[in-house]
Amino acid sequence: MNLNNNILLILFIIAISFVIYSSFNWIMSKNRKKKSFTLILRNYFITGVVVLIPIGFTLYLTKFIISVSSKVIPQNLNPNSYLPYAIPGIEILISIIFITIVGGLSLSFLGKRILKLIDDLFKRIPFLRTIYSAILQMTESFSNKDNDKKSVVLVQYPRKDVWAVGFATKENKGEMAKKTNKKLINVFVPTTPNPTSGFLLMFPIEDVIHLNMTFEEASRFIVSAGTSSGKN
Repeated sequence: MNLNNNILLILFIIAISFVIYSSFNWIMSKNRKKKSFTLILRNYFITGVVVLIPIGFTLYLTKFIISVSSKVIPQNLNPNSYLPYAIPGIEILISIIFITIVGGLSLSFLGKRILKLIDDLFKRIPFLRTIYSAILQMTESFSNKDNDKKSVVLVQYPRKDVWAVGFATKENKGEMAKKTNKKLINVFVPTTPNPTSGFLLMFPIEDVIHLNMTFEEASRFIVSAGTSSGKN
C-alpha cells in the first residue's frame, strides 16, 4: 500500500468516525429515555479516539520511517533482502548504527580531514554550495550546545499580544538590517505538530524574549500543541 492509499485510508477512517459520532448525537437528541446509555457510548467513543490517535499516528510514522530506510540502504547491506523472513525495523537499526559510526569517525583526525575535503568540494559546485551552506549553517546553529538555552525565544506573532515559541538562529547583519536601520535577529517559528515546517521571521532584538527552555523542551512543547509537561 503506497503513501496515497494510506492517506485515503486515514481520511476514510476519520469520515466513518465522524458519521458514528454524529449518529450518537442524533440518537441522544431523539431518544431522551436512553440519554444515559447514549451518553456513555459517546464518552467511550471520544475516549477511544483520544487513545487511538497517538497510537495510530506513531505506528503510521514508524511504518513510513521503515519504508524510507529500506529504500536508502543498499540491497546488499540490507539483511531483509537475503534472510528467509523480514525483520521489521532492522533498517532503522542499521541507519542508527551507520550514523553513529560516521559521527565517531568525524571526530578523529583522519575523519576531520576527509570531511574538510568533502566540505571544500561541495562549496566549489555552483548550485550545490548554496543548498549545502544553508543546511550546514542551520544544522550548526541548532546543534550549538553553548547557545542551546539562548536559542529558544518568545515572539509576538502573528500579531501583537499573541505569542509564539521560536528558535533564534543568528543576528541579522545583512541588507535587511541596513534597510530597516534596526538590529534584527532571525527567528524560525515552527508549525504544530510538524516542526520541520514554519516561518523565517526577522524581529528587532529588543522585541525578542529569550527563554530558559532547552531545544528539546521547546520542540516537545510545539509538537504536543502545548500539552507537554516541560518548562512552560
